[in-house]
Amino acid sequence: MYQKRTAALASAAALAGSAVLLAAPAARADVVDVNYQCKTPIGDKSAVSPIDIKGVRSGSGYRLTMTFEKGVSSSPVELGKGAMNPSAVIRLGGADSGTVSVKGPSNPEAVPANTPIKITDLTGTYTPKKTGEVTFTAGVLTIEALGTTTTCTPSNSPGPSLSLDVTAAGGGDTAGGSSQGAAADGGELPRTGPEDSAIALGTLGGTVLLAGAAGVLWLNRRHRARG
Repeated sequence: MYQKRTAALASAAALAGSAVLLAAPAARADVVDVNYQCKTPIGDKSAVSPIDIKGVRSGSGYRLTMTFEKGVSSSPVELGKGAMNPSAVIRLGGADSGTVSVKGPSNPEAVPANTPIKITDLTGTYTPKKTGEVTFTAGVLTIEALGTTTTCTPSNSPGPSLSLDVTAAGGGDTAGGSSQGAAADGGELPRTGPEDSAIALGTLGGTVLLAGAAGVLWLNRRHRARG
């Protein structure tokens, strides 16, 4: 009887650990080439830049960082330090919709005339309104400099640079069948990316196994007491 109970507890712990791993939240990131068509004060220009978008958990939302690996557009005159201010929108897809505004600091160094303008990293905050897998895709880029505005629009229908499984603030109906657990104090488990998620899940799996071991010890002591 004791051996049967021990085997049952071990099986339950293993199954629980497997279920936790299967429910692990997913995150995918890709560097995507975006072909920008820019409307500038001196005419139309085009440039292709690989775009990287990262999302880090921050409170009930995510802090997004949009990185341009190559410069876009150019200026016929030198742009002095701090003369250029960039901003953009990130388009949402999948379980959520709409856009997230991101912006960055002005250029830290002067930009020579007729050279591609290096865009500083753009950041903003996304708060999920829906639960499920959400995609993040580069949208319109705006560059303000020397009293002028340049608007750059993606023309090649780029794919998402980031996909995240998210949970709406305060909980919500799950889209796509995914779910995310909550901490003991009623808050959501912190998650900054797939590596941190794996660590958190590994800890939870260890807790399940320890609980199973505690049950085995309790049964062992009870068995000896009866003997």
